[in-house]
Amino acid sequence: MIKNNLNWILLAIIVLVSFGLMLNASLQESATMDELAHIPAGYGYVKYLDYRLNPEHPPLVKAIATLPLLFQNLNFPTDKSSWQTDVNGQWVAGAQFLYESNNDADKIIQWSRLGPMLLTLILIIFIYIWSKELLGRWWALLPTFLFGLSPTVLAHGHYVTTDIGAALGIFSALYFFVKFLNPPHNIVWGINNPSKKYLIFSGIAFGIAQLLKFSSVLIIPFFIFLIIVFYVRKIIIDWRDTKPSKKFKRFSIRAFRYARSVFLIFIIGYAVVYAAYFVFTINYPLERQKSDIEFTLTSFAGGPVPSGKICDLNYNKMRCLADINILMSEKRLTQPLAEYMLGVLMVMQRSSGGNTGYFLNEVSSSGWWYYFPILFIFKEPVPSLILILIAFLFSIWNILKKIRINPLLKNINPHQSASKINDYLALHFAEFSILSFTIFYWLYSIKSPLNIGIRHILPTMPFIYILMASAAKKIVNSSTIRKYLLAAFLLWFALETLFATPYYLSYFNQFGGGIWNGFKNAVDSNYDWGQDLKRLKKFVDNPPAGENIDKIAIDYFGGGNPKYYLGDKVEYWQSSRDNPIYENIKWLAVSINTLQNATGKLHQGQQRNPEDEYQWLQKVKNPYKPDYRVGTSIFIYKLD
Repeated sequence: MIKNNLNWILLAIIVLVSFGLMLNASLQESATMDELAHIPAGYGYVKYLDYRLNPEHPPLVKAIATLPLLFQNLNFPTDKSSWQTDVNGQWVAGAQFLYESNNDADKIIQWSRLGPMLLTLILIIFIYIWSKELLGRWWALLPTFLFGLSPTVLAHGHYVTTDIGAALGIFSALYFFVKFLNPPHNIVWGINNPSKKYLIFSGIAFGIAQLLKFSSVLIIPFFIFLIIVFYVRKIIIDWRDTKPSKKFKRFSIRAFRYARSVFLIFIIGYAVVYAAYFVFTINYPLERQKSDIEFTLTSFAGGPVPSGKICDLNYNKMRCLADINILMSEKRLTQPLAEYMLGVLMVMQRSSGGNTGYFLNEVSSSGWWYYFPILFIFKEPVPSLILILIAFLFSIWNILKKIRINPLLKNINPHQSASKINDYLALHFAEFSILSFTIFYWLYSIKSPLNIGIRHILPTMPFIYILMASAAKKIVNSSTIRKYLLAAFLLWFALETLFATPYYLSYFNQFGGGIWNGFKNAVDSNYDWGQDLKRLKKFVDNPPAGENIDKIAIDYFGGGNPKYYLGDKVEYWQSSRDNPIYENIKWLAVSINTLQNATGKLHQGQQRNPEDEYQWLQKVKNPYKPDYRVGTSIFIYKLD
């Protein structure tokens, strides 16, 4: 009995270990930057059915995260300007809700993080289910293990942010879409045509993906690409057996059916989106929503047309999107879609403008095309990097070997080549879909100037691990030595994660400088998101032997509130205020994210006020050799 269910037992162990590691890290950490906005926004959705906060992100992760808060007696700042009059006042509302309304901030944060952890565990199980169909029940444990114990997953899997939600949404949407195109030949739930069942499931999964993160909109062109590939494959199969006189009619009808199917999937998906936004905008006044949208999109695509004409295509075609969005906000029937569209347009606007950040000793807002490839090499554990590299080289070798045996440049047989392509797609369509999406998503990410963390390529990590496991299965085969080598790599991977505990967010591998020096390569959500503030409280309350901290200057980056944790001992600081010693403050704490952005080399065209560069600190101390260090991200200096 145990032997027959051993694979499920091992899956359960992976899930429990992953949950335990995430929970352990979460309990020690303060709110990260984005959580400061997401938690109050989600509470506004589920408590007040009002979407005025944080429209830049869809609601589902935030709503799931804050559902447990409905069972607590909490004070929410609905009487403050951050709720009543401010446009997108989520940051101020978050500070007021967590730290200024007589609520227990840590309790709110920890309860809110259980939802994202649950989504992470669901994704781990989902990875096993699909991998089991592709690789078998034992090899499916390999990608599941790597994802479940990945430092990047353990970090972002327990924060109230949308990245793990994006990974789950995209993974499930692609799974059901592939099932729709290649359904199993059985009868389920009384539906004689399994394809119809999976069309419905695919539509629902597509809609849920859109509610988890706006980047899931990339599924739309990818689904269209996949169905075109599938259609062409069907033409290849039936071309020779179809009479010339009937080819146009037959393939035109088939094209219409495929187009209709993918259209229905999108319709079902956006019906799900509409339903969710309908609920969460019930108490959002139309007048207020229209005013908020007009203000938010003031600068979109160059701003309103000077003549005041709506949708003037001769002026700026992109501006027409903003005009349509504003018009949609005037009617209750279209109000939900107006709010969804606003979020998409905000993401478009932000993505095109980039975000000022630090990378490889340079500060820039224009981004780096090599940002994600380098980060992946630096933040992925070395053993899994080696396995991925071996799998990649093995796949390339197989391709070259086939080319060498059957040169493509001579004796070309079009029918034979088409047949081979068709045979590959027939047997490996899921693998082709996974590989294609991974390439597509990486190309999009590399092109984007929005470089704020490896978390943005998290949706591709399950697919990378599955592809690697597929190659590993062929490489290892029945070789005992190779099995032991694989086991050694997995043990190494597990030890990497264990030794990184609980600093998963700051994890860098040996190539990237390790946990303690990774900040030299990248910060923000790669290293310092404000997670160490509770550790700073412990340091100040229990200073090193012989030290006394009655006052400390703090230049903090994150979603925490230093005064909430440290009270009157805190003096908020910044570089422009010069040395705190001049105000009889002998201690200074600086977030490494702030320090790197203040001292990093400026990219051409980038500007920074010299007063903000901590030049005075560099004269009295080596900023990168602090007297003390809290967690990984807060540097502490004793000033004499």
